[in-house]
Amino acid sequence: MSEAKWYVVHTYSGYENKVKANIDKTIENRHLEDQILEVRVPLEDVVEMKNGVEKISQKKLFPGYVLLHMIMNDDTWYVVRNTRGVTGFVGPGSKPVPLTEAEMAGLGIKRDHIEVDYEVGDMIRVIGGAWADTVGVVRALNIPKQSLTINVELFGRETPVEISFADVKKV
Repeated sequence: MSEAKWYVVHTYSGYENKVKANIDKTIENRHLEDQILEVRVPLEDVVEMKNGVEKISQKKLFPGYVLLHMIMNDDTWYVVRNTRGVTGFVGPGSKPVPLTEAEMAGLGIKRDHIEVDYEVGDMIRVIGGAWADTVGVVRALNIPKQSLTINVELFGRETPVEISFADVKKV
Protein backbone atom coordinates (compact mmCIF):
# COMPACT_ATOMS: atom_id res chain seq x y z
CA MET A 1 0.00 0.00 0.00
CA SER A 2 1.29 3.46 -0.83
CA GLU A 3 2.05 6.14 1.73
CA ALA A 4 -0.45 8.85 2.72
CA LYS A 5 0.46 12.34 1.54
CA TRP A 6 -1.04 15.80 1.91
CA TYR A 7 -3.06 17.10 -1.04
CA VAL A 8 -4.82 20.42 -1.59
CA VAL A 9 -8.38 20.69 -2.88
CA HIS A 10 -9.86 23.87 -4.34
CA THR A 11 -13.40 24.72 -3.17
CA TYR A 12 -15.97 27.38 -3.80
CA SER A 13 -15.14 30.40 -1.65
CA GLY A 14 -16.85 30.17 1.73
CA TYR A 15 -17.59 26.44 1.35
CA GLU A 16 -14.40 25.16 3.05
CA ASN A 17 -16.10 23.98 6.27
CA LYS A 18 -19.05 22.51 4.35
CA VAL A 19 -16.65 20.57 2.09
CA LYS A 20 -14.76 19.31 5.16
CA ALA A 21 -18.03 18.15 6.76
CA ASN A 22 -19.18 16.45 3.53
CA ILE A 23 -15.86 14.62 3.07
CA ASP A 24 -15.84 13.55 6.74
CA LYS A 25 -19.37 12.15 6.36
CA THR A 26 -18.43 10.32 3.15
CA ILE A 27 -15.33 8.84 4.85
CA GLU A 28 -17.56 7.49 7.62
CA ASN A 29 -20.27 6.18 5.26
CA ARG A 30 -17.84 4.45 2.87
CA HIS A 31 -15.45 3.29 5.63
CA LEU A 32 -12.44 5.08 4.12
CA GLU A 33 -10.88 5.98 7.50
CA ASP A 34 -7.73 4.04 6.59
CA GLN A 35 -7.34 5.85 3.24
CA ILE A 36 -8.42 9.45 3.94
CA LEU A 37 -6.78 10.10 7.29
CA GLU A 38 -7.45 13.79 7.89
CA VAL A 39 -9.36 16.70 6.39
CA ARG A 40 -8.21 20.14 7.53
CA VAL A 41 -9.20 23.76 6.95
CA PRO A 42 -6.05 25.64 8.08
CA LEU A 43 -6.87 28.50 10.47
CA GLU A 44 -4.77 31.22 12.08
CA ASP A 45 -5.43 33.34 15.16
CA VAL A 46 -5.82 37.04 14.39
CA VAL A 47 -5.94 39.81 17.00
CA GLU A 48 -8.45 42.51 16.13
CA MET A 49 -9.09 45.82 17.90
CA LYS A 50 -12.78 46.68 18.17
CA ASN A 51 -13.85 49.66 20.29
CA GLY A 52 -10.50 49.61 22.07
CA VAL A 53 -10.85 45.94 23.05
CA GLU A 54 -8.54 43.23 21.74
CA LYS A 55 -10.45 40.31 20.32
CA ILE A 56 -8.85 37.10 19.07
CA SER A 57 -10.61 35.46 16.14
CA GLN A 58 -9.72 32.72 13.71
CA LYS A 59 -9.36 33.38 10.00
CA LYS A 60 -8.86 30.88 7.21
CA LEU A 61 -5.19 30.68 6.25
CA PHE A 62 -6.05 29.74 2.64
CA PRO A 63 -9.62 30.78 1.71
CA GLY A 64 -11.00 28.48 -0.95
CA TYR A 65 -8.73 25.53 -0.10
CA VAL A 66 -8.92 22.39 2.06
CA LEU A 67 -5.99 20.10 2.95
CA LEU A 68 -6.37 16.31 2.83
CA HIS A 69 -4.01 13.71 4.29
CA MET A 70 -4.81 10.67 2.17
CA ILE A 71 -3.61 7.73 0.15
CA MET A 72 -4.25 8.63 -3.47
CA ASN A 73 -6.08 5.94 -5.44
CA ASP A 74 -9.07 5.81 -7.79
CA ASP A 75 -11.61 5.49 -4.94
CA THR A 76 -10.30 8.36 -2.83
CA TRP A 77 -9.80 10.59 -5.88
CA TYR A 78 -13.40 9.91 -6.99
CA VAL A 79 -14.88 10.51 -3.53
CA VAL A 80 -13.08 13.83 -3.00
CA ARG A 81 -13.45 15.09 -6.57
CA ASN A 82 -17.21 14.42 -6.56
CA THR A 83 -17.90 16.07 -3.21
CA ARG A 84 -20.29 19.01 -3.49
CA GLY A 85 -18.36 22.29 -3.34
CA VAL A 86 -15.05 20.82 -4.59
CA THR A 87 -13.84 22.28 -7.88
CA GLY A 88 -10.77 20.06 -8.14
CA PHE A 89 -7.37 19.06 -6.82
CA VAL A 90 -4.45 21.45 -7.04
CA GLY A 91 -2.13 20.19 -9.77
CA PRO A 92 -1.80 20.12 -13.55
CA GLY A 93 -4.87 18.81 -15.34
CA SER A 94 -6.57 16.08 -13.32
CA LYS A 95 -3.35 14.84 -11.68
CA PRO A 96 -3.15 15.90 -8.01
CA VAL A 97 0.32 16.88 -6.78
CA PRO A 98 1.13 16.17 -3.11
CA LEU A 99 2.69 18.85 -0.92
CA THR A 100 6.42 18.51 -0.26
CA GLU A 101 8.01 18.21 3.20
CA ALA A 102 9.22 21.84 2.93
CA GLU A 103 5.71 23.08 2.13
CA MET A 104 4.26 21.09 5.03
CA ALA A 105 6.86 22.50 7.45
CA GLY A 106 5.78 26.00 6.50
CA LEU A 107 2.21 25.17 7.48
CA GLY A 108 3.23 23.90 10.90
CA ILE A 109 1.85 20.42 10.26
CA LYS A 110 4.28 17.93 11.72
CA ARG A 111 4.85 14.38 10.56
CA ASP A 112 6.11 13.19 13.93
CA HIS A 113 5.71 9.55 14.78
CA ILE A 114 3.88 9.49 18.09
CA GLU A 115 4.29 6.71 20.62
CA VAL A 116 1.05 6.23 22.52
CA ASP A 117 0.78 4.43 25.82
CA TYR A 118 -3.02 4.09 25.57
CA GLU A 119 -4.70 0.85 24.56
CA VAL A 120 -8.29 -0.15 23.97
CA GLY A 121 -9.78 -0.94 27.38
CA ASP A 122 -7.61 1.55 29.35
CA MET A 123 -9.35 3.88 31.81
CA ILE A 124 -8.60 7.54 31.07
CA ARG A 125 -9.52 10.96 32.49
CA VAL A 126 -10.21 13.90 30.20
CA ILE A 127 -8.15 16.89 31.37
CA GLY A 128 -9.12 19.49 28.75
CA GLY A 129 -11.84 20.55 26.36
CA ALA A 130 -15.60 20.26 26.69
CA TRP A 131 -15.42 16.86 28.39
CA ALA A 132 -12.90 17.89 31.11
CA ASP A 133 -13.04 15.76 34.30
CA THR A 134 -14.90 12.97 32.50
CA VAL A 135 -13.63 9.43 33.07
CA GLY A 136 -14.07 6.75 30.42
CA VAL A 137 -12.76 3.57 28.87
CA VAL A 138 -10.86 3.77 25.56
CA ARG A 139 -12.98 2.16 22.82
CA ALA A 140 -10.84 3.03 19.77
CA LEU A 141 -7.55 4.74 18.87
CA ASN A 142 -6.91 6.87 15.79
CA ILE A 143 -3.13 7.36 15.67
CA PRO A 144 -3.01 9.50 12.46
CA LYS A 145 -5.59 11.92 13.90
CA GLN A 146 -3.97 11.74 17.35
CA SER A 147 -7.29 11.00 19.01
CA LEU A 148 -9.13 8.29 20.88
CA THR A 149 -12.78 7.42 21.34
CA ILE A 150 -14.42 6.89 24.72
CA ASN A 151 -18.04 6.33 25.69
CA VAL A 152 -19.61 8.98 27.93
CA GLU A 153 -23.06 9.01 29.45
CA LEU A 154 -25.16 11.68 27.78
CA PHE A 155 -28.90 11.97 28.49
CA GLY A 156 -28.86 8.50 30.07
CA ARG A 157 -27.21 6.85 27.06
CA GLU A 158 -23.67 5.72 26.28
CA THR A 159 -22.39 8.01 23.51
CA PRO A 160 -19.01 7.68 21.73
CA VAL A 161 -16.88 10.85 21.90
CA GLU A 162 -13.62 11.50 20.03
CA ILE A 163 -10.97 13.28 22.12
CA SER A 164 -7.44 14.50 21.31
CA PHE A 165 -4.46 12.75 22.93
CA ALA A 166 -3.45 16.15 24.36
CA ASP A 167 -6.68 16.33 26.38
CA VAL A 168 -6.44 12.97 28.18
CA LYS A 169 -4.45 11.34 30.96
CA LYS A 170 -4.26 7.68 31.92
CA VAL A 171 -5.94 6.90 35.26
